[in-house]
Order: sequence, then structure tokens, then C-alpha cells
Amino acid sequence: MKLILETERLLFRPLELSDADGMFAMDNNPEVHKYLWQTPTQTIAESIKIIEYVRSQYERNAIGRFATILKETGEFIGWTGIKYIDDHVENGNTNFYDYGYRLNEKYWGKGYATEASIAWLAYGFNQMKIEIMNAYTHSENGASNHILQKVGMNFMEEYLDKDGVLWKWWQMENPKRE
Repeated sequence: MKLILETERLLFRPLELSDADGMFAMDNNPEVHKYLWQTPTQTIAESIKIIEYVRSQYERNAIGRFATILKETGEFIGWTGIKYIDDHVENGNTNFYDYGYRLNEKYWGKGYATEASIAWLAYGFNQMKIEIMNAYTHSENGASNHILQKVGMNFMEEYLDKDGVLWKWWQMENPKRE
């Protein structure tokens, strides 16, 4: 996958195996997983498997989550991007585009998630011509719910996952949709 996007402060590129250390540092943190099934990654091998899986999504769907790099320092700060959900059912849906992100805790509260969200939504709607973008967040994740609302996504409903955890379903139509 050759796609590279950037904003004023961020660079988005396909995940590479060399991102495993940064991915592990992020996903090993229990705070990062507070609203993500509370299952922090335990080994670097798990991070490598995740990267390999995302890379297979690039081949299968021509899109997936991307490494998010701080341009000023070259640091891996997490992943952001569009994923085509075709590997499970979420809120009764499958085969849909989902926007998501996960950042290392030390990069929270700096506007990076908002900046990335604006860029990815624009890319999805303008270049990929996606008609409807979805997202889902843990109902208690105030920061992520606020960011999605701020970038123009609409709260649609709450739903329970298979474990009885309450989530919020977000959606945004392509503004250029006719």
C-alpha cells in the first residue's frame, strides 16, 4: 500500500513491522485499554500479529488503520484511519466503513485525534467516495465521544455488545452525497 497522508502536525502511513515497539508501548498501557475490552497487549509478538492482520486488510480492502507519526519528531503516536469492517458484526452491521483511532496516552489532550479525524473523514468522503462513515465508542469514553461529535459525526444510538457492554454508534453521511 503506497498511500501517505499528512496534516500540519501528523503523517499517516501504512503500518510496518518496525512499528511493533511503538504499538506495544501503546497497547500495553491499561489506561489505553480502559474503554477497549480491558485487555492490554502482553507481548511484542501480539503487536506484530496485529500489524500483520492490518496489513492483510490493506490487501483485501485497499484501506485499514495507519501508523500516525508526529512530523516534528518522527515518533509513532498511535494509529488512525478507516477500516472496512468485514470480519465481524457490530451493532447488527457488517461490510461497512468505520473510522477509528488509538493514541498512546502521552499524546492525549493535544488535539491529535481531532486533527487526524478531520483528515481521515475528508479522505474517506472525497477520495474514497464513501457514502456513510460509521464509528463506535464505549459509552463512557467521554473524550472520544466528544471528538466524534466535534468533527461532525452524529450519535445514532446506544447498543450492547455480546458481553453486555454499552457502546455508542456514530454515523456521518458524505456531505457531497446526492
